[in-house]
Amino acid sequence: MATEQHDLPTSADVFSAAQNIAGQVHCTPLMRSRQIDALTGANLWFKCEHLQKVGAFKARGACNALTQLPAGTRRVATHSSGNHGAALAWAAATRGLACTVVMPETAPRAKRAAVAGYGADIVICGPTQEDRERALEAVVADSGAHVVPPFDDRRIIAGQGTVALEILQQCRERGFAPDMVVAPVGGGGLLAGVGLAVAALAPDTIVLGAEPAGADDAQRSLRGGVHVTAQQPQTLADGLRTTLGRRNYAVVCHTVRDVITVSEQGIVDAMRLLWTRTKQLVEPSAAVALAAVMEHSARFRNRNVVAVLTGGNMDLDRVADLFAGGEETP
Repeated sequence: MATEQHDLPTSADVFSAAQNIAGQVHCTPLMRSRQIDALTGANLWFKCEHLQKVGAFKARGACNALTQLPAGTRRVATHSSGNHGAALAWAAATRGLACTVVMPETAPRAKRAAVAGYGADIVICGPTQEDRERALEAVVADSGAHVVPPFDDRRIIAGQGTVALEILQQCRERGFAPDMVVAPVGGGGLLAGVGLAVAALAPDTIVLGAEPAGADDAQRSLRGGVHVTAQQPQTLADGLRTTLGRRNYAVVCHTVRDVITVSEQGIVDAMRLLWTRTKQLVEPSAAVALAAVMEHSARFRNRNVVAVLTGGNMDLDRVADLFAGGEETP
């Protein structure tokens, strides 16, 4: 289905979202590690969205969407592998709304527990995108819930774009302009929102996406000029297994320079480095931006780079398995 121009979010939507969610979400810190700079050869800053409400940037989009609900809405619903579901459940609870989250059976236990902890009803479905969408349709038919999609939605994209507004302001306060902003990409809500904000306010700054090689639909879409809508993802980064949304693809095509892929070992190495050198507990999906800088170092050498750490929600019981057999990054 074609995406009409009037159907797409704009930079003005991002600016409005910043006003909508002011005081409801955290302005997360921008931090750096001299040791990681030395290892990568880049002047690298980390936008710490793992310290956001619910432990992920998703709180921004969910909060913005719920400021724009139709009158009389009493229940919201979505499908999610975890972070968007938790964010919507949290935002709904703060407004006294009921919430239902359709989650695939493959969703991490920690994320399922977080969604339940914020008071949402959970419906378990099969692992595919089609399974999620069918289950969500059944929920809406039964309850009349208003759907808040996880990424392919103007309100969501605009809310996620507020990450970039903070990045640019924080960089200005430190006396520099970023040469590059690198954001992980799954469904593309964050990458599209960042692209809109940066294109409007810092057009000389390059926006790059980063994704696992085992879930490379965004790279194939952007480089091939044809929206890839189906894949069989093979990656431990559970938050990046979804394909790029329709609106997201349209925005990314005009605002993002390129999408870089990384290996599974690279994700683990980057996560280990963040844990050991910065003491920041991030999930695999959040480590993908740093993995891109590490595995494509020539592209970033001596540049001012901001990498978005998207979330910190993971099953701690999996840590030993993730790091088993790997040598510590020097």
